[in-house]
Amino acid sequence: MTAPTTHEAPSPTRLNGVLFLLSLSVLINYVDRSNLSIAAPLIKDELNISASQLGTLLSAFFWVYALMQIPAGLLVDRFDVKWVFAGGFFLWSAATAVTGLLHGFAALLIIRVILGIGESVAFPSYSKILATYFDKSRRGSANAAIIAGLALGPALGMLVGGTVVGRFGWRPFFLVLGLVGMLWLVPWWLWMPRRQRPFAVSEAGGPGFIHLLAQRSAWGTCLGQASINYYLYFLVTWLPFYLVRGRHFSMNTMARYGGMVFLMSATAAAVWGKLSDRWMKSGVSSTVVCKTSMGVGCGGFGVALALSAITDGYLFTVMLALTGAFLGIGSCHSWAIPQALAGPHLVGRWTGLQNFIGNLGGAVAPLLTGFLLDRTGSFLIPFFITAAVAIGGALSWTLIVGPIEPVDWETAARGYHVLSPTSTAS
Repeated sequence: MTAPTTHEAPSPTRLNGVLFLLSLSVLINYVDRSNLSIAAPLIKDELNISASQLGTLLSAFFWVYALMQIPAGLLVDRFDVKWVFAGGFFLWSAATAVTGLLHGFAALLIIRVILGIGESVAFPSYSKILATYFDKSRRGSANAAIIAGLALGPALGMLVGGTVVGRFGWRPFFLVLGLVGMLWLVPWWLWMPRRQRPFAVSEAGGPGFIHLLAQRSAWGTCLGQASINYYLYFLVTWLPFYLVRGRHFSMNTMARYGGMVFLMSATAAAVWGKLSDRWMKSGVSSTVVCKTSMGVGCGGFGVALALSAITDGYLFTVMLALTGAFLGIGSCHSWAIPQALAGPHLVGRWTGLQNFIGNLGGAVAPLLTGFLLDRTGSFLIPFFITAAVAIGGALSWTLIVGPIEPVDWETAARGYHVLSPTSTAS
């Protein structure tokens, strides 16, 4: 079975520093993964690449990132997460910096693959750290801080990155972004506690992926994450275009409205995370707090998004702001739930599986939206489909996911060995 692991017992102050670094890292993560789209027009013209080649560069990251989630989960469960995450952060920052030095399509494609490999360790590492060092009564606000950093990444990328690229060019932007980002590793090395003794996570008879796949709640979180990623990717990839072409806003107005959505998401995540922690400390069960958060967040997002498609003027602004707010609320516990269910030893693999399926679901959103837009010439159907997916996600989180209580992996492992055909035959 899984051997015990010992950890340093960091002080609350040190843990707050680690949480700040995690929030900052996910902000850097989302700027680094989106910077190519910011600089895309300049890169296309300078390197004389086709639109299909540009599309290949933009999509290469996401496919590699998704496919690496399960191996990344295994890594953070098997080795000290401090060094696994540091290695991934260094790899993706180096890839960002090197991008500014490249001059050919093939080289850019390879570096985007490397970027995807480096960034793949991020969310399994976040869950591993929070499940290991943060009490469940703090995980709502801790996960909310990471989600706030996630929401601020696209906002800063569009607002600040676009200005910097326009003034100084895309090559200095990539080079400085990657090199300056590496400074993050210094406080990480100083503040992040290290595991005292390694352990084997899948010894004979111990829990592994097969036991994870047998959990109904695991499939519920995977489907729920696919829903969240679908509507998140819908906003990131199509909201700016919709505001300019569908609502006839200027570029400056589009930037303000788009920034408002993600700013509302960051603010709502931070506030709701604090409130949910207080709610749990008052004696309300984790199941009620987490499922209410996911039901309200995902369901509210679906309703607000659908109404934003059919309203105008001030009411449209309100619905768009609520869409951002519910985006933040519905993200607070999407990672806290697997952290509570999986426990420290298996949380990396659970998160990796959840993020793998979630990213595959999210990849459908931009493709399906573009297809429907070409066929109908209207955003109405894509908006309604995205709203329906969000409401479906609310049902998955609340009905398919079971009680938010740690899985008894020893019992699960014994039950599988008793029931498996191999064991029966022997």
